[in-house]
Amino acid sequence: MELNQREKIKSILFLSPAIICFVVFLLIPMLYTVYLSFFDWNMIRPEMDFVGLDNYIKIFTDETTYKVLRNTFSYIGIILITNFCIPFVFAFVCKFVLHKFANFYKTTMFMPGFISLIVGSVIFTWILNPIVGPVALFLKEFGVKMPVWSTTEGLVIVVISLITSWKSFGYNFIMLYSAVSGVSGEVIEAAQLDNIPLRKIFLQIVAPMTGFTSFYMFVMTIIQGLTYVISPIDVLTKGGPNYGSSNIVYAAYFKAFYMFDTGGAAAMAVITLVIFGFGLFLLNEVVGKLVYYEN
Repeated sequence: MELNQREKIKSILFLSPAIICFVVFLLIPMLYTVYLSFFDWNMIRPEMDFVGLDNYIKIFTDETTYKVLRNTFSYIGIILITNFCIPFVFAFVCKFVLHKFANFYKTTMFMPGFISLIVGSVIFTWILNPIVGPVALFLKEFGVKMPVWSTTEGLVIVVISLITSWKSFGYNFIMLYSAVSGVSGEVIEAAQLDNIPLRKIFLQIVAPMTGFTSFYMFVMTIIQGLTYVISPIDVLTKGGPNYGSSNIVYAAYFKAFYMFDTGGAAAMAVITLVIFGFGLFLLNEVVGKLVYYEN
């Protein structure tokens, strides 16, 4: 009994640094954000005015909120294609199709991850300049005029998503490549000897057998994408044109640090937490049960 008590104390001591960090840097700020969402405060006045649910009512009665939500799901859709589906396919190809220069491809794809998103955003601003940028000059040779993407709703979301994907593509590729590398080569060779198409090998063998890692990367792609996308939006468009490039995370940031509407920003952050918490719960219930766990 005394030995068990010692083991419990030892376990608590080992866990205490992580618990302290969780409480100080996550739990307390989250609770304080919920608290702030019921007040009107601009971070300058010494007093805060209690307004109850007014901040939430303003958000849900504002038409721009629903536009920002639509933009958010558009970002998620594009980023899942560019930062999850494509790296997954590339990882499969590099492992089981391309038998030469695999290390070169891995290094090349991962290198952009070392460059800051701010720097990357500035570089892409020059590359995609609709007048003197390399892409515009190339299209001009074929008689095609490049649109001003930063003021074109819809297109601006696509471009910013591509900039964000350029940053985190390599990390996702390496993670998924590691998962694909864990699939038994004998299984793949047996399937190839039976003349099973590569498409079916990927969908029916590799994807299920890498289910745990791919599910984790699916969730992380959504989370990383919505946080990474803040920098390109802030540098290039500030959420414009007419909130056409904003998303729910940037909207909370903009309310807090540009409009100094701390209560509104906190309410937006709480709504974001509830939406994505519920979304991740559904995702785990629906998709998580389909994950294949070896052993």
